[in-house]
Amino acid sequence: MLDIDAVILAGGDYPTAPLPTQILREAPYVACCDGGANEYIARGFMPHIIIGDGDSLAPTYREQYAHLVHHNPDQETNDQTKAVQYLHAQGMRRIAIVGATGKREDHTIGNIALLMEYMRMGLEVRSYTDHGVFIPCRGTHTFACHPGQQVSIFNFTAQGLRAQGLAYPLYDFTTWWQGTLNSCTATSFTIEAEGEYLLFLAQ
Repeated sequence: MLDIDAVILAGGDYPTAPLPTQILREAPYVACCDGGANEYIARGFMPHIIIGDGDSLAPTYREQYAHLVHHNPDQETNDQTKAVQYLHAQGMRRIAIVGATGKREDHTIGNIALLMEYMRMGLEVRSYTDHGVFIPCRGTHTFACHPGQQVSIFNFTAQGLRAQGLAYPLYDFTTWWQGTLNSCTATSFTIEAEGEYLLFLAQ
């Protein structure tokens, strides 16, 4: 299983695929955003902490589990980031996020884009969906894969983007769509770059 310190359950669609479900089930520490806590508790689980401004947490749970609620009213960021900041303050660096996509599309885009900010904080954070995993990256990295596995690369600040082990060549993408829908040709691939990019590796 993954070597992680904690899992954040965000307030998007509850995970149903095997990998994110397993990650959540086997987590050593679960921090629920207040929207995610509702379904997590309703399914019979108990988070270690519930984080957010409290606007999405069911009133019954807010009262019953008041001792677990870490209230953060900051309106300049979202609950996912509040959870990341809380875990960082507790000394946790390796964090998996589940339930960050689905429902409102603007929230989904925001949650995914924020992965780059967490990397800049010095954290190792990945977001697992029912379809794959988002991995924020800087510089050159090699990833395990299987032939035909789908890959998308979203450029943020990277220059000199090149790859080995992918079907289509990379270049310095200027819009997000340009790096989508690539695929693996071997059991690993390497991306070479100077700067930051976001990888999506489909399951």
